[in-house]
Amino acid sequence: MASERTKELYRVLLSKGYPKEFCAEVAYKNMNTDYTATRMLGYLYRYTNPKIEDLVDEMLAILSDRNQIIEKKESEHAQAVISEMYRNGLG
Repeated sequence: MASERTKELYRVLLSKGYPKEFCAEVAYKNMNTDYTATRMLGYLYRYTNPKIEDLVDEMLAILSDRNQIIEKKESEHAQAVISEMYRNGLG
């Protein structure tokens, strides 16, 4: 089930004249979290009619940022577990 943000992104992309299949691919397959959809909506509201290539570049940048945030959170969690083990031992 798509979030309201994802649905809004799909509608905005359609309203800007992008092909329906492209809009679905971007909104429902790639920008399908509130975080990514919100970032893409911000981009679309800042730039009136970006070329499809620029839109794809922005999408890839947003996904890359998201992946870096996830990796950072995973690393922080792993470090916390290791620190806990050092403080309390394994047992």
